[in-house]
Amino acid sequence: MKWYAYLLPLSFYLCSLLAFHTSGIWSYSTLLFAFGVIASLELILKPNTANRVDEEIAAKNPVYRFLMIFFVGLNWLTLLYFFYIMRFEEMDGVTYFGRIICMGLLCGVFGINIGHELGHHTSGFDRAVANISLLSSLYMHFYVEHNKGHHKHVATEHDPASARINEPIYLFYLRSIYGSFVSAWQIENKDCSKKYGNWLTPKNEMIQLMLIQGIFVYLIYLWGGMLVLIPFLLSALIGILLLESVNYIQHYGLSRELKASGQYERTQVYHSWDCHYPLGRMILFELTRHSDHHYLASRPYQIMRFHAEAPCLPFGYPSSILLALIPPLWFRVMNKRIPIQPLKQPST
Repeated sequence: MKWYAYLLPLSFYLCSLLAFHTSGIWSYSTLLFAFGVIASLELILKPNTANRVDEEIAAKNPVYRFLMIFFVGLNWLTLLYFFYIMRFEEMDGVTYFGRIICMGLLCGVFGINIGHELGHHTSGFDRAVANISLLSSLYMHFYVEHNKGHHKHVATEHDPASARINEPIYLFYLRSIYGSFVSAWQIENKDCSKKYGNWLTPKNEMIQLMLIQGIFVYLIYLWGGMLVLIPFLLSALIGILLLESVNYIQHYGLSRELKASGQYERTQVYHSWDCHYPLGRMILFELTRHSDHHYLASRPYQIMRFHAEAPCLPFGYPSSILLALIPPLWFRVMNKRIPIQPLKQPST
């Protein structure tokens, strides 16, 4: 895909403008666009499995990186405007929750997703921007746990973000959100103990990130009180639940083989569910080519590859999430598609 294909996410921000300047059902424009229009179109459009033929050129083209930073800035401008309208505009309950859901979707689709992509870059600037992006959903510990934990333990019982077979998404939310937070602290505390002899140090990145988030929440409260803070916390929660919904469908039931040596096999392309519908690929900056991302995390999004041996979701991300919200239907559709020994729920 050419670089301008990744401008499609602007459609979400146009929907947010509609949501923020109208009332009633129209304040749910972003939600209806994502889970209505996009989901419907992906039931019609065919998956695009073609790989780029100009990988070297695309990998070096700075415009793809610029797009990431541009959307981080746009997301923050939208968030600040959201603060403004929640403080100064009067609205009915339907409009109130519609706008919160709109902002929450932006925080998840772009705030966390782009933070995820930039967090894999080697540039210190890009990683700083990644944390700024994650701040919009108060999920900055994701940077630590995802890079140092999830990619190491994916498709094993040690990864809180890998869903077990027959695990309902609602239980997964609780396990993954709690487990990822605890894992991030364990990872950083262990690293600091090795480097500095003590986990309790100003150099502990988790302490830094939690302090930043705490200050940010306090500043919101000072400026707008609970009128602004409550809508922000709700939108951040929606962003987090959207991320965890994506985690759920990306790794559901897949497992890596435990060898006789006690080590797990290397992560392969068949340890993540792929999805190649073009709209999802453009809007999510190739996140849906997740198998290749876990196979080689350093590969930039614009040259993510299709692998024939990777299992594929039967639907696009929006439809898959909606299906996952009805666990019996999700199990019926997905369990028979698991290509290898499924990752089972731990025995109690």
